[in-house]
Amino acid sequence: MDAALSLQDVYLTLPATSGPVDILKGVSFSAMPGESVAIVGPSGSGKSSLISVASGIERATKGEVKLLGTSLAGKSEDALARLRRGRVSLVFQSFHLLQTMTAYDNVRAPLEIAGVGDVDRLAASGLDAVGLSGRMDHYPGQLSGGERQRVAVARALASNPQIVFADEPTGNLDRASGTMVADMLFAIARDRNATLIVVTHDMDLAKRADRIVEMDDGRIK
Repeated sequence: MDAALSLQDVYLTLPATSGPVDILKGVSFSAMPGESVAIVGPSGSGKSSLISVASGIERATKGEVKLLGTSLAGKSEDALARLRRGRVSLVFQSFHLLQTMTAYDNVRAPLEIAGVGDVDRLAASGLDAVGLSGRMDHYPGQLSGGERQRVAVARALASNPQIVFADEPTGNLDRASGTMVADMLFAIARDRNATLIVVTHDMDLAKRADRIVEMDDGRIK
């Protein structure tokens, strides 16, 4: 079985006023279809940068990244967008919901953009899966932090993606809300056999994953 995600000897160097800064330093990492992996480590260790490079948001300076069996080397932005569309989803700490759209439309709009069929049913069932079927017509400003993150989880998973990247998905939530969001994120990803890559400082959250990967100073320990 081929890996859903594979990084081989990946480096990321970014410019800075004081000179180039090495963010990732020879990272090799893989995740299999349906596997959940938690990436932990101190702030500045390169966890979020690993997700950015792995998802093609940031281009590796050196090394090979394969996402869903496709090398990202030399791909244009349009080609990367086509590769991700409907197959790769991201969940962020800060929700990134559109304030002028209802919860339902926040889930529905990306499905329509991705060209997914039956968007109305998928959006409704996505919100139902995170326990928000009664809040579909509410705007983000009318929802609690935990509810907003649950909308973000519904949006990420509604298209039945093959891989989900989650960057500190419970970082802005209280303990009870964070636990609820984590329960739903892991359960839905498992039910749909999606690969789940979670960056977190929360070891209780990390322990839910099939495997924990620790980073420090741009390297995997």
